[in-house]
Amino acid sequence: MFENSQESKTNLSELGEFGLIDHLTNGFSPKLESTIKAIGDDAAVLNFENKQTLVSTDLLVEGVHFDLAYMPLKHLGYKAVMVNLSDIYAMNATATQITVSFAVSNRFPVEALEELYAGIQLAAKMYNVDVIGGDTTSSTSGLMISITALGMAEKEEIVYRDGAKANDLLVLTGDLGAAYMGLQVLEREKEVFKANPNSQPDLDQYTYLIERQLKPEARKDIPPLLKDLDVLPTSMIDISDGLSSEVIHLCKSSKLGANLFEEKIPLDPAVISVCEEFEIDSTMIALSGGEDYELLFTISQDDFDKIKGNPHLTVIGHMTEENEGMHLVTRANQKLPLIARGWNSMENKED
Repeated sequence: MFENSQESKTNLSELGEFGLIDHLTNGFSPKLESTIKAIGDDAAVLNFENKQTLVSTDLLVEGVHFDLAYMPLKHLGYKAVMVNLSDIYAMNATATQITVSFAVSNRFPVEALEELYAGIQLAAKMYNVDVIGGDTTSSTSGLMISITALGMAEKEEIVYRDGAKANDLLVLTGDLGAAYMGLQVLEREKEVFKANPNSQPDLDQYTYLIERQLKPEARKDIPPLLKDLDVLPTSMIDISDGLSSEVIHLCKSSKLGANLFEEKIPLDPAVISVCEEFEIDSTMIALSGGEDYELLFTISQDDFDKIKGNPHLTVIGHMTEENEGMHLVTRANQKLPLIARGWNSMENKED
């Protein structure tokens, strides 16, 4: 959790709420022209001129969304930003600013929160977004972090979930399942460590999977790529809860069905290998694993030639009329009903 555990620690009460905010945000300064006023006043001031403004927010809770037994705080800060930026890119927009709020218990020293903010600052720098404000308060149950992301786009370029048409192609960025299998590896090693605290795990062969879980990257590159290809998706969503859940979201929003082809789902060889090690079906992991933060979108068949052969994009199926239903077409050419089995934060974890 806290990499500098041997160094002296500063109690949060020594700084107080406003002193803590000033301390953690001292290195942040606005870079974008659209940020007129950032941290330091009662509200941020933004100017997007004639563009549409997009807003999305997510809340991450310790013990529900992350486990500090294996999630370094710097990685958590970075990932919390990615979770939110992904929603902006899923609207075919440009992310521009974020606000950061957190609740923290007194078991965290100031130095631990410095690590959290180091991850946030790195993400902001890498993705060219300004940190413009937020809030902090105390917590009796660990750490909670909430980030709100803002973005902008031309009105005619924004892509919603409800614009797909029958026969549109389902297109996916990247590959799936690595984040979930990375989580399985980390959970396994956590149990081994609990049984034998002197054990030192060898995780080299799982590097890709663990990186996808602890330090995912939002697909900032896709909106400009699609613009360069002269392709405007008809609908779009990011993959946070598993492929099946997101396909179903697009279908329900657009009042359509879909055929998703198992043989077309892209899987990294490391995912296939670790699924065999854990004796888990790799297709099920792609469908239900979640936290991939890839983008799923639909395009007109007329645009197929524009994306054909692009290494970042894979056609995995097509939309159908609503009465045809939502199906997974297996490698054996069987049509199975598509069921949302993605992760649900509202489930009772003690069951």
